[in-house]
Amino acid sequence: MTRQNSDDELKMQISSLLKNDRNLGSYGLNCDVINGEVQLQGIVDTLREKKWAEDLVQQVPGVKGVANAISISTDGAITDQDIIQEIQEELEGDPEGNPNKIGVKSVRRGKAVLAGRAENRSEIETAINAASKARGVTEVISQVKQDDETLSPENTPEIIFHNQVNNDEE
Repeated sequence: MTRQNSDDELKMQISSLLKNDRNLGSYGLNCDVINGEVQLQGIVDTLREKKWAEDLVQQVPGVKGVANAISISTDGAITDQDIIQEIQEELEGDPEGNPNKIGVKSVRRGKAVLAGRAENRSEIETAINAASKARGVTEVISQVKQDDETLSPENTPEIIFHNQVNNDEE
């Protein structure tokens, strides 16, 4: 089988997969395949949907890589303040999250910054995932501090004190 034939077959398989996916089917996403490398195009409402499309395509046998050129756009105008409100709603509505400890620090042109404290990496990932579901979010940046990091052996109060003393002497 020639490379062109396998690329054409892969394109048909991916197109069908995207069209029949319950989360993505209504968007009419497109793809091109060259030497097993897939480029996705189209428009979705949320960052989560964009990531979902890429993750879905990467699981297809024969796919060597995915260039995700899917855009995120919302119907009508949405302000940074609207995005903050939507992220807060997503954080509060996530049963696995902890919105009392993690919140939105800022949003600028769709780039959301989360801040707060988490007990573990899983809580941070849950908050990032929840924020990526909000309309208008194009990127999620975490500045969330992890509690178990602050208590790691290299960050005991004694070591922190000695590091501060050493810095003061320099």
